[in-house]
Amino acid sequence: MPVPSAELLHDTIDIDATPEQVWELISDLRRMPQWSPQVDSVRLREGFDRIELGAEFTHLNHEGDLKWTTHSTIVRFEPEQEIAFRIEENWVVWSFQTTPLPKGQTRLSQRRETPAGISDYSRELTEKYLGGQQAFTQVLRAGMRQTLEAIKAAAEQSDRTT
Repeated sequence: MPVPSAELLHDTIDIDATPEQVWELISDLRRMPQWSPQVDSVRLREGFDRIELGAEFTHLNHEGDLKWTTHSTIVRFEPEQEIAFRIEENWVVWSFQTTPLPKGQTRLSQRRETPAGISDYSRELTEKYLGGQQAFTQVLRAGMRQTLEAIKAAAEQSDRTT
C-alpha cells in the first residue's frame, strides 16, 4: 500500500537569462545528464520522436555505484513555462517551471511532487539500497540544487555568447 503523501521537494534559482533561453535548455529532457548529478542518460522511448505532452522516456540513474532504470511520461508541457514528467516506477512527478523576472531574468523552479504517494516498490528499494527515505531525500535536495546551478551557469554562459 503506497504512502498517501510524501514531502514536497522544491527549489528555485534566479537566472540572468530570458525565459526563452532557459526553456531551450530545460525543455529537452534528454539533456538532463548535463544538469543532474544523478542522471546518466535520458532517451525517448520507441515510437516517440518529439518532446511533447505524452512523450515517453527511459532514464538511467545512479547513486554511487548503484545504477537503475526508470521510465517517464510528460504529463504537463506548456512551452516556455513548464515541463513535468511522471516516473512510472515510483509515481513521483518532477517538474521545471519558469517565471519571468524584471530585466529579462528568469526564476527557475524544480519540484518533486507525490500526488499519488510513492509506490511500495520504490520505498522498499530506497530503504534497502539508498539508505532510507530521509537520507535519500537529502541526496535529492542536494541534487536539485546542483541541477539548478548547472542550468543557471549554462543559461548565463549562453546569454553572454549571443
